[in-house]
Amino acid sequence: MHPKKLRELYFKFFQSKGHQLIESASLIPQNDASVLFNTAGMQPLVPFFLGQTHPSGKRIVNVQKCLRTVDFENIGDNSHHTFFQMLGNWSLGDYFKEEAIDMSFEFLTKILKLPLDMLAFTCYKGSKGVSKDTEAAKKWKSLGIPDERIVFLTKDNFWSAGETGPCGPSSEMFYWTGKKPAPKKFDPNDDTWVEIWNDVFMCLEKNKDGSISELKQKNVDTGMGLERTVAVLQGKESAYETELFQPVVKKIEQLSKKSYRDHQKEMRIIADHIRAAVFVLGDENAITPSNVDRGYILRRLIRRAVRYGKMLDIQKPFLSDLARLVVKDYGDYYKEIEKNKLFIFQELDQEEQKFALTLEKGLREFQKIAVNSDVISGNDAFLLFQSYGFPLEMTQELAAEQNISVDEAIFKEEFEKHQSTSRTAAAGKFKGGLADDSPETTQLHTATHLLLEVLRRVVDSNIKQRGSNITPERLRFDFSFDRKLTDEEKKKVEDEMNRIIDAGMEVRREEMSKEEAVTLGAQMEFGAKYPERVSVYFIGDFSKEFCGGPHVKNTSELGKFKIKKEQSSSAGVRRIKAVLLKE
Repeated sequence: MHPKKLRELYFKFFQSKGHQLIESASLIPQNDASVLFNTAGMQPLVPFFLGQTHPSGKRIVNVQKCLRTVDFENIGDNSHHTFFQMLGNWSLGDYFKEEAIDMSFEFLTKILKLPLDMLAFTCYKGSKGVSKDTEAAKKWKSLGIPDERIVFLTKDNFWSAGETGPCGPSSEMFYWTGKKPAPKKFDPNDDTWVEIWNDVFMCLEKNKDGSISELKQKNVDTGMGLERTVAVLQGKESAYETELFQPVVKKIEQLSKKSYRDHQKEMRIIADHIRAAVFVLGDENAITPSNVDRGYILRRLIRRAVRYGKMLDIQKPFLSDLARLVVKDYGDYYKEIEKNKLFIFQELDQEEQKFALTLEKGLREFQKIAVNSDVISGNDAFLLFQSYGFPLEMTQELAAEQNISVDEAIFKEEFEKHQSTSRTAAAGKFKGGLADDSPETTQLHTATHLLLEVLRRVVDSNIKQRGSNITPERLRFDFSFDRKLTDEEKKKVEDEMNRIIDAGMEVRREEMSKEEAVTLGAQMEFGAKYPERVSVYFIGDFSKEFCGGPHVKNTSELGKFKIKKEQSSSAGVRRIKAVLLKE
């Protein structure tokens, strides 16, 4: 089955069950500083699991762009991808276990026509005060699934994105991919059984003290990895042998004059990384390569692809040629990468050229360091990073090829001194949970709405938002403007912000059509996608803006606004970092 066909069938089926189709959110999480990229379909929907009303209703369906970086070392095997697409159907306080399982089963057996004797299932075994999920198992049995094809597990069947936030037991669906008939008894440790779908019954919440409580509403969060499912349906070893990657793989074969069969790992890594880089560069938030945060991940993807290209003896610049194939194959659905394709190609060319100038020198320097060594010192690893642009991971890979190690601890010390990226964040791991709705974050989020309108009134009425990032400690707000703010302008912004705060304006939320919101003059984030029904927040009669929340009820809750820094973010974009002081 072609990937586009699977996506169409999935959408059509769930729309027939009353689900509204919504577009994928950006790869960049909004107001969630705990992770660099959206790594699961549910991340953009967390506020709605917690009880906030979704403009599109209680039943929705979509395919979410996701990016994970924790498995870099596994890229090239049969199952791991940096960028992937997650098909999902969602119940936000509507249906629950039985109906979710019914729909999953119907789609698998009636729409995809998967044989019943090639399916198996897992349910939650229970632990830590959460009961064994006998309800899900009973439902599967009622659909004709024998006992020997249902296994109860603990760790793999309780889904949680982080240390806090929505969570719940899950039921996973597996498909037999072996050439021999499927065994009667299901063994989840047998890799021939491939997981293709997961239903999460998200009815619980992890609290900061480690306890688990019930959510205000029962939700369903499902995920079917498009790449994995396509490979299974086509009987392929991996998604790399499908239409999702083959055009790029064939181009790599042409450029390198080598076969995929003999250089599978190298070509898979290049194909994976260029696809991921295209989606990061093409995102609405316009990420560019750098040495920090998301830019560091992007640079790492690009440079790793270049290095593996050199290993295949590809001598001329090649990344933008591959990127054109990615845009061609994906741009009809993901309009943002088609729209931003010239920017994508330009940035790839620049980064590839920049890295090519130092790569050969860096490899020679590495060989000098590695000669007769058992360990690459942290200082030498940092030298390779600082002088030749080698990410630590590249040095580690080169060292591993020669059976030597790298002193990572000392490298990190040096890295941190130079404003390095946090490796925890760079790996895409969660620290404090998703979609932080703490009082501090909520206050700062509300302040960004005020800040946009104040900038428009005090500085320039043409100013538009270009992005934001909020932690419990500060807000970071990017806006379109082509020069540095003067001290007088910054003072006026602060004074007007604090005047509005002191005025105690009411903050209210209204749902309406997107057309009505545009007619009212509600501000929207540049490049952001919005459904046909939207949520608009009003701050008195001063500000109105498209947003999903959360917000305070009155501006008097905010405290004193103070600008800590104003600086350039990128060409034509300025950045303000500010705090709210408690008086």
